Amino acid sequence: MSKNKVISPFKPASHKHQDCLRAAIVAAKNHCDAVGIRLTPIRQRVLELIWQDHEPVKAYDILDKLKQSKSSSAPPTVYRALEFLQDEGLVHKIESLNAYVGCSDPKNIHKGQFFICHDCSFVAELDDGEIRHLLQKKAKRFGFEINDEMVEIKGYCQECRGLKE
Repeated sequence: MSKNKVISPFKPASHKHQDCLRAAIVAAKNHCDAVGIRLTPIRQRVLELIWQDHEPVKAYDILDKLKQSKSSSAPPTVYRALEFLQDEGLVHKIESLNAYVGCSDPKNIHKGQFFICHDCSFVAELDDGEIRHLLQKKAKRFGFEINDEMVEIKGYCQECRGLKE
């Protein structure tokens, strides 16, 4: 059976986002060096803005933040950077939110399952082969072939549930 792996767990409020940000930039640089592509300054800056928190970030929010430091930023610049980061497995797009999150495991291309907290908006990522296998098995019953799989599940993380109880 395929691997079952927590890619990115929910982070407690006391979590230091700067550590994740630094690790993500190092991983991105290592990945780009290994495959012979450039992590341009704009691509790196977009990645930094995505990793600033563990909440999904919308493209126009990224654009607004870029404009604060570089007024000439335009939507195509952001979308090209996001497309590059997605293609390289450095970020994932959360379709239901039309927003982006960083990937903690860019060296291993995977399709994930995402748990999205309604309250804090944090996202946890799982790569569970059993879930993938079950979806493929169920799809086959309908004569359906899955070619792109991303599962998004919304609910409440442990920390936010604790606040409700």
